[in-house]
Amino acid sequence: MNFIERPRLNAVAGPIFGEFLLGYTVVIGGLWLASHTSDGAAGSLGLANQVLESLYVVFRVLAIGMGVVITQLLGGKQLELVRRTALAGLGACTWAGALVVAILVLGNDAILDLLNAPDEILPLVSPYLQLLAPAALLDGYNLTMASILRAHLHVRDSLKVMVVMHSTHLALAVPLMLGMGPWEGLGLYGFAVALLISRALGLALHLVLWRKRMDLVPSARHWWVLQPRMLAPVMRIGVPGASAELGYRVAFMVSLASAARLGVAALATHAYTLQLLRYVLLISLAIGWACEIMVGRMVGAGQFTQAHMLVRKGLRNGIMASGGMALMAALASPWLMRVFTKDVHVIEAAHTLLWIAVALETGRAFNLIITGALRATGDVIYPVAASLGSFFLVLGAGSYIMGRNFGLPGIFIAYAADEWVRGLLMWARWNWHGWLPHARSSQRRVKQR
Repeated sequence: MNFIERPRLNAVAGPIFGEFLLGYTVVIGGLWLASHTSDGAAGSLGLANQVLESLYVVFRVLAIGMGVVITQLLGGKQLELVRRTALAGLGACTWAGALVVAILVLGNDAILDLLNAPDEILPLVSPYLQLLAPAALLDGYNLTMASILRAHLHVRDSLKVMVVMHSTHLALAVPLMLGMGPWEGLGLYGFAVALLISRALGLALHLVLWRKRMDLVPSARHWWVLQPRMLAPVMRIGVPGASAELGYRVAFMVSLASAARLGVAALATHAYTLQLLRYVLLISLAIGWACEIMVGRMVGAGQFTQAHMLVRKGLRNGIMASGGMALMAALASPWLMRVFTKDVHVIEAAHTLLWIAVALETGRAFNLIITGALRATGDVIYPVAASLGSFFLVLGAGSYIMGRNFGLPGIFIAYAADEWVRGLLMWARWNWHGWLPHARSSQRRVKQR
C-alpha cells in the first residue's frame, strides 16, 4: 500500500488534529454556555468532565488496543482477522459501557463524596452525572469505531463524522441550555441531552461508513457477545497504555492540589494556562496518533527501517511545531490571556508560566510521539515501567516540593522536568532499537494468526 511504502505523515496527522481541535473547542464552548446559566452549572460541568475522563480509561483500553492490533493485521494483509477483530470490539464496548453506566447511575454519590464536591452544587451535578450515562455508552462505541476507521487510513471520513457530531452537539446545546423565546431551557441538563443526541448520530454515521468503506456490517450478536480469544491481543496492548494514562492522572491530581494550596488566583492562573496549552498539545498528539497508525502497519508488513525513519521525521515535525506554537503563545500571552481574565496579576503570572511551557511542550512531543510508536511495535511494558517513577517522583512529589518553594513556576518546572525525563527515556529506547525484538515478535504473531 502507498501509505506503507511512501509514508505521508501530514496526510494522516492533519485530519486527526482537526478532530482533536473540534472536540476540545466544544468542551470550551460548553463551559462558556454553562457559565451563562450559573457558576454552579459551570463548576458542575467541569467536575463531571473530570469524572468522565477518568471513567473513559475503560474505553481507551479498547480504542488503543484495537487501533494497534488492526494496523498490524492490515500491514500483514490478514483481512479476515481484521474484520473479526473489529466486530468483536462492539461486544466488548457494550460490556465496558455497561460498567461505566452502572458507576454513573449507582455510584455517583460516592464519586462526588470522594471528590469533595461542594454541597451547593450536589443537587445539580448528581442528576447530571446520571443523565450522562447513556451518552457515555454511545461515546464508547464512537471512540472504538473511530479508532478502527482511522486504522484503515480513512482519517478524512473520521473527521467528517466528528464535524457533524460535535457541530450537532453545540448547535443543540445552545437552545436546550439557554432556552428559546418564553422557554427558559434545561440549563446544564440541556448539555447532556444534546450530548446524547449527537452521540447517537455519530454512531449512525460510523455504521454507515463501516459498511461503505470497510464492508463491515455487524449483526445483533456482535453487539453483546464477548469474544475473549479475539480480544486477547487487544487487551495486551490496551491495558498497559491505559494504565500509564491512569498513573499520569493520579500524579497530576497531586500537582493540582499543590496549585490549589496557593490560593484561588493561583488556581485560576494554572487553569487558564493549561487551557491555552491544550491547543499546543493537540499538535504533538495528532502526530503521535498518526505515527502509531502508520508504524503499526509497517510492523505488520515487516518494514522496520521505514518505521524507524518515520518516527524520527514525526519527532522532528512535532518538536518544531509544538515548540513554535508554545513560543508564539508565550509571546502573545498578554493578549491571549485577556480572553479568560482581566486580572493583571493573573496575566503576568501566566506569562511566566507560558515561557516555561516552551520546555514543557517540546519535552511532551517526545512522549506523545515515541510512546505511540513503541506501542505500535508491541513494546507496551517499557513505556509504562519507564514512566511510573517519573510520574510519582518528578510530577507528583516534584510539583508538591517545587510548588511549596517556588509557587506556580515551580510546579510548571516540575511538569517540564517530568516530560523531559520520560521523553529522553523513550527516545533512548527508540534510538537504540530496544523496540525491534518486540516488532519482530508482533510480525510473527500476525503471520501465525
